[in-house]
Amino acid sequence: MENQTPVTVSDAAIKQIAGILAREKEGAFLRVSVSGGGCSGFQYGFGIETSPAADDLVIQRDGATVAVDQMSIEFMEGSVIDYVDDLIGASFQVRNPLATASCGCGTSFSI
Repeated sequence: MENQTPVTVSDAAIKQIAGILAREKEGAFLRVSVSGGGCSGFQYGFGIETSPAADDLVIQRDGATVAVDQMSIEFMEGSVIDYVDDLIGASFQVRNPLATASCGCGTSFSI
């Protein structure tokens, strides 16, 4: 059973993240964040880090660890982090119910 958290991670994303982190040093995790910018006002950031903040939302499952900072959670409440592999390419995507618009690349959105 999945925990009820403000942000969830799909099975496809968990599998991809676990594979990426298996090649990193121990304690590494995927940081997902929101910052100002992008063509729609806000943009998602993805990066590998090793030092989580004390107030991060940390999701751990099946060898994958994802952290989201408290400020970003405000913009991502109810979101699902997914991994999509289709004809135009493979990428992490955030399905965000708070977003009122997003750009074609899927990494920029507005609220």
